Amino acid sequence: MKIGVMLPVGGNDGPDGGSPAWTDVRAMAVAAEESGLDSVWLADHFFYRAPDDTVYGMHEAWTLLSAVAASTSRVELGTMVLCASFRDPGLTAKMAATLDMVSDGRLILGVGAGWHDPEYEAFGLPTDHRVGRFEEWLEIVARLVRGETVSFDGKYHQVKDAILVPAPERRIPLLVAAFGPRMLDLTAKWADQWNTAWFGLPDEKLTDRLTAIRTAAGGNTLDLTVGITVTDPTQPAVADPESPTISGSVEDLAQAFKSYESLGVSHLIVGTEPMTVRSVERLAEAKHLAYS
Repeated sequence: MKIGVMLPVGGNDGPDGGSPAWTDVRAMAVAAEESGLDSVWLADHFFYRAPDDTVYGMHEAWTLLSAVAASTSRVELGTMVLCASFRDPGLTAKMAATLDMVSDGRLILGVGAGWHDPEYEAFGLPTDHRVGRFEEWLEIVARLVRGETVSFDGKYHQVKDAILVPAPERRIPLLVAAFGPRMLDLTAKWADQWNTAWFGLPDEKLTDRLTAIRTAAGGNTLDLTVGITVTDPTQPAVADPESPTISGSVEDLAQAFKSYESLGVSHLIVGTEPMTVRSVERLAEAKHLAYS
């Protein structure tokens, strides 16, 4: 079982409850690497507008991930998840090949169709036919990062004899976050990994989603990843905690990891509350307790 951690990207993710500085992001990434965690992840948004109209700012995910790549040497680097609507498919594939080269083969290209309408509307992005647009985008990206020369004449995207030069040095793992039937079918067709989030302890909703992706995948092999939220009761509580969460001792957390593993989950991506170096170290303690 791999254990990864979400890095702060914006909103109230900083240690003082404000937006994080680069030093906060780097400190958590280095802590993850040095403590023995397996991966670090960044969310991808322009901003988040809460139901009460409070706007939380976000740093740009790919720029941060490139800096994290240069600040680490072992942990896998992932996006949780890159929004297809924000970047052209050819550019996304080119960025992925370059970052995978820079990081010596550590990238997991996590992608999704997007969902937060306020940022779409603010930046003039279309909110219609989101899955249809993603379907075309995903095929182009997947085929390019696998070394194909791609011609595609779709309703939303067109490329002609597109190719990545230089070619990716390996098959970059492609992760899709999905739970609807059409998105699950696309995941089964093009992805290497699948993600669903956010959960506390395993529940009926999770088992239903695991059943759905296995049905969609049929005989295809997919690595199953799950995003969970973990609250550390020994640190100051965040103002608006995510729900549900896993809270309790390190021993309780280690047992939760084992529970997910028993369901066939191969990689847990943990959002910590609060997002601090101590939270990272605590995850590592639980991992070592569960698997040493």
